Amino acid sequence: MGNAKPNINLKLKVWRQKDNKSQGGFKEYDAKNVSPDASFLEMLDAVNEELIKKNEEPILFDHDCREGICGSCGFMINGNAHGPQKSTTVCQLHMRAFKDGETLVLEPWRASAFPILKDLVVDRSAFDRIIKAGGYISVNTGNARDANNILIPKPDADEAMASATCIGCGACVASCKNASAALFTSAKIQHMALLPQGQVERAQRALDMTAQMDAEGFGACSTTGSCSAACPKDISLINIATMNRELLKATITKKEEHAGGGDG
Repeated sequence: MGNAKPNINLKLKVWRQKDNKSQGGFKEYDAKNVSPDASFLEMLDAVNEELIKKNEEPILFDHDCREGICGSCGFMINGNAHGPQKSTTVCQLHMRAFKDGETLVLEPWRASAFPILKDLVVDRSAFDRIIKAGGYISVNTGNARDANNILIPKPDADEAMASATCIGCGACVASCKNASAALFTSAKIQHMALLPQGQVERAQRALDMTAQMDAEGFGACSTTGSCSAACPKDISLINIATMNRELLKATITKKEEHAGGGDG
């Protein structure tokens, strides 16, 4: 018990914005007597309780599972997506990562494809539309097959799982100077391209998902690596290279199919 860290006091500069049509700005708040064992969102909960007691509007932020799984939470803390701790979502970030008296600047993801809804909340439905464009597989309906009926080499299964861990939080977009969604889109393409079940739509998936990514207004990838560095699930940049290869193959295949159809 003698090694327990003392509680800390912090200054918060939080971006407040009524809606996506209003002008936003920073407002300062005190976070007092914060336990170092509290999570970041628990700290914000306590700040909001004090605001509600004063009949002030609480700070709005996205959250759901608070276990680093759902991808709902996420905003910038001192210019870092999800905060200073690598491979950690903001809901899993604890206050022991900060020092007594520190000032923390909180702001939402900044990207034209992620319009601000209110305060720290942005609209990430562009990600949903990218997945809708090609994130599915064709299977015969009927009784479920035993999982072991489809044999998959372990390296492929491991690599597919590593890509599938993407939670779609948007940290990659917010950290990229171009606001690119290449890491997110490539992870969704890659984990299906590696599995037998994903082969039917493989070429069309690459074409459709990348086309939707561009249509949503995300920027181009310049491979600076900031997306992967900020990703709480450590999604690899290799996915982007693989996506580009999948797209090139799909484009060539489609051209050959059209050429063949014209000859017929």
